[in-house]
Amino acid sequence: MFVKATEGTSYTNPRMTKQAQRARAAGLVVGFYHFLRPGSMKEQARYFVEQAASIEGDPLWADWEDPGVSGSDKDRFLSEVKRLRGKTHRVGLYCNVDYWTRRDTTSNAGDALWIAQYNGRPGKPSIRAAWKFHQYTSSPIDTNLGDFKDRAALAKWAGAKLDDGPAERPVVDLSNLIAAARKDPGAKQGHQTLAADVRPVEAALKSEGLLAGKYAGDGSFGTVTVSAYAAWQRRCGYSGAAADGIPGRASLDALAARHGFTVQA
Repeated sequence: MFVKATEGTSYTNPRMTKQAQRARAAGLVVGFYHFLRPGSMKEQARYFVEQAASIEGDPLWADWEDPGVSGSDKDRFLSEVKRLRGKTHRVGLYCNVDYWTRRDTTSNAGDALWIAQYNGRPGKPSIRAAWKFHQYTSSPIDTNLGDFKDRAALAKWAGAKLDDGPAERPVVDLSNLIAAARKDPGAKQGHQTLAADVRPVEAALKSEGLLAGKYAGDGSFGTVTVSAYAAWQRRCGYSGAAADGIPGRASLDALAARHGFTVQA
């Protein structure tokens, strides 16, 4: 299942995380796409990889449909996403047959071509280039065929791990989290105190759009994470000293309920 993540540098799909979670729970390979708009391709690539609710092995796609985005623009976007995430993700191109045959001049689709042609003939788009996915109809919904023997072959190509069933919920100890939030900012950025408790919170803050991807997962409740958590507290309705970035039980429970971890005192 491929989920729209972002568009331009100002839109993030508010349902993205839940859509991806449902797909993973159903045992599907999940990927994310960015709808290209005119502007800086480098900034759009950075926005996409930081906002997408992706994990290692999720294919990442450029959605090339806007007539104001040139072929060289899409090449720059693909190149930048490859630079940022190419070691852990396949990076490919989605476009229709007209864009591929008439507007493209480089035959550059990154790691894979996802071609759209609503011809009602699954697996038979009117192109000569190798493709990995064919979107062959939009009725009643967009429907695709992958050039893979089965789901396991798709997962192997992507480098994805299929969900074998409901995952055990991470447990975050509130006292450990508070200790990290008080100690890490006073040390060099990146200092880790009780990182196992910090990482689920970082991932949740990233999904909320409050913490940049380069900090999510580092296990450090440093200055940047404190600021992100303070923003979460304000979103929960707190202010002043109650929104100082040091986790409290109520705000942490609210974050846990949205992002699938358990809080213990």
